[in-house]
Amino acid sequence: MEAKWLGIAAIAPISWGAGYYVTETFLPPDRPLFGAAVRALPFGLLLLAVRPGLLRGAWWWRTALLGALNFSAFFTLIFVASYRLPGGLASTITATAPIALMLMAWALAGERPHRASLAAAVVGVAGVALLVLRGGVAVDPIGVLASLGAVVVSSLGFVLVKTWRPPVELATFTAWQLVFGGLLLVPIALLVEGAPPALDARAVGGFAFLGLLGTDAAYAAWFSALRRLPAAAVSLVGLLNPVTGTVVGVALAGEAFGSTRLIGMVLVLGGALLGQPAVIEAVRRRRAAGPVPAAPVATGASTRGNSAFAEV
Repeated sequence: MEAKWLGIAAIAPISWGAGYYVTETFLPPDRPLFGAAVRALPFGLLLLAVRPGLLRGAWWWRTALLGALNFSAFFTLIFVASYRLPGGLASTITATAPIALMLMAWALAGERPHRASLAAAVVGVAGVALLVLRGGVAVDPIGVLASLGAVVVSSLGFVLVKTWRPPVELATFTAWQLVFGGLLLVPIALLVEGAPPALDARAVGGFAFLGLLGTDAAYAAWFSALRRLPAAAVSLVGLLNPVTGTVVGVALAGEAFGSTRLIGMVLVLGGALLGQPAVIEAVRRRRAAGPVPAAPVATGASTRGNSAFAEV
């Protein structure tokens, strides 16, 4: 059952990783806030039409808060980081999200992570750095703070989604978060980027991919897995994001793939697998069981046969 939900969780980082190529290839350039608003509001309304439901009482402001954390604040901080930092450095900083999510779940949900899971997350960050980080990196303090802020707000939002139980099904809960997040993003995008750009058929297709798969399906899968699995298990699956981005870039954009990237990919995948709580527990149980006892030595004819064979 856990493997099933890990597989469902993987839908999110794989679609997000593929989204880098789609964004760079099909969407209007230099309009990340407009793109974020389009991903959130229209596709949140679409998901709400498919899974309708009304919130009640305090769940209106709670869901609005989650929409602000998971979408408005997160997308805005990522926007700031992308403009002030090289892409490789921003990706490496955001790869610390599994560590932040584990610690946040420990503090707010009482899920104490294994030290091995935290160590695996650190290995994963090192692997991401090898995948995407390049020499001559300029460090902008505001960009670094924005990247770290994006990690913190998204981790907090994910833990709250994991622990809060609204009076509607999870898909409806996700839809309302997207709607509230999109409503907050629209005025920010208009203020920072101006009027919306004209969209051709390629851009519409790109937004359809990002909205249907990279937003509706991805967040529904991610939130569903968070509800059913330890935060450590799901957070480490998130390391598939830069791996997918690298694979898509090499396959479709002709990016180079050398030994450094190969080592980085091995570290990321190894960290994501070996840091899983189920894997750690299996290793621990095997060690606790001790070594397998040796088979008893045969007697009689068999012993004489073995002795004769030894003498030969």
